[in-house]
Amino acid sequence: MVAYNECMDKVFKALADSSRRQLLDELFKNNGQTLNELCEHLEMTRQAVTKHLLILEEANLILIVWQGRNKIHYLNVAPIGEIYDRWISKYDRDRIEALLELKRKLEAED
Repeated sequence: MVAYNECMDKVFKALADSSRRQLLDELFKNNGQTLNELCEHLEMTRQAVTKHLLILEEANLILIVWQGRNKIHYLNVAPIGEIYDRWISKYDRDRIEALLELKRKLEAED
């Protein structure tokens, strides 16, 4: 469980920065980009983008595939899915159940 929590800590740390979220958004729009392609969409230095990409890679939010001398960056949604499953979905469930209960009550009044 400690290793899992350490992994999730890295994911949350990575997602806490708006520049890294912007990088993930760019990969969502067009998955499989080089560093140069990603830099075209951002107002950051190449070194800053590289630093953010390393943090995203350590958090397993992006995957790297080498094509010759080029590093291609791909979005890995699995850690975000784990966050959704563990924390977010349980809150959604309550809202959905409340809406269904409201619907049943309103239909029963008719």
